[in-house]
Amino acid sequence: MKTIIYQNGEFFQAEHAGIDIFSQTVHYGFGAFEGIRSYQTNNGVKLFKVREHLERLQRSCEKVNIPFHWDIEELIEVSYKVLHKNRLKNAYLRPLVTCGAGMDLKVNQQSEITIMAWHWDYYDAHKSLNTCISRFERPNPKSVPVDAKLTGNYINSILATTDAAQNGYDDAIQLDVRGYVAEAPGANIFIEKNGKLYTPEISAYILPGITRATIIKIAKQLDIEVIEKLISVEELKNADSAFLCSTAVEVVGIASLDDKIYKTPFKDSLGATIQRAYKNLVLDKLSFEVII
Repeated sequence: MKTIIYQNGEFFQAEHAGIDIFSQTVHYGFGAFEGIRSYQTNNGVKLFKVREHLERLQRSCEKVNIPFHWDIEELIEVSYKVLHKNRLKNAYLRPLVTCGAGMDLKVNQQSEITIMAWHWDYYDAHKSLNTCISRFERPNPKSVPVDAKLTGNYINSILATTDAAQNGYDDAIQLDVRGYVAEAPGANIFIEKNGKLYTPEISAYILPGITRATIIKIAKQLDIEVIEKLISVEELKNADSAFLCSTAVEVVGIASLDDKIYKTPFKDSLGATIQRAYKNLVLDKLSFEVII
């Protein structure tokens, strides 16, 4: 709460932001957000894929008719200022679009943007996760846009993550309403089988992550074949190895699914190769022309 945030043209401490208790975001979860990592690179502090994240924020708003009346270039500049004012280098940035007051379930024309940042430790690259198939499915795209990063969608993610933790697991793997593998509550999933990588296709009701797209490009640059397809639970369980990826987790291995240990340790997997390449990329130690 002592960190400096940006809200509607001003910088001030988060504790002084206040909140509209009649906001549709507070009452109904009607809002949109992004998560962006910053890194102290060989070429200074950089927000990785900041433009792509902010453009997705705009698309998320537009999908549900939330007014988005900010310039992307200005938001990029402001994002770096938030880091500077908080003296942050390796950090996590959270732009959040909230809606104005409204109790009648109709979209109003009021929206605000808040950009906040804080230090968020990285996942331990050497520790793989024990996961389970979640009893909470991904939302049905006929009920809500699942490819938009909307605040209300993450109620589902909280339920799945909490349920997994209560049962002794590090994370959950969610299925879509048809029973195909979708993603983890906050990350996309890849599996390795016979020297190839597989990831659920867009039609599996996933949020097509920016990190996911980066991983696919890295793999192609490394001559690792990536196949996007519908993946069954049986295929997931019989994979050689698996890993998750997102802005927050970066790339993290999966050790087991429903207590079944994958036969290829993550350190020996294609995922570990991808993990090293991704870390080098975000730190400007390695570049791929197709990605940049």
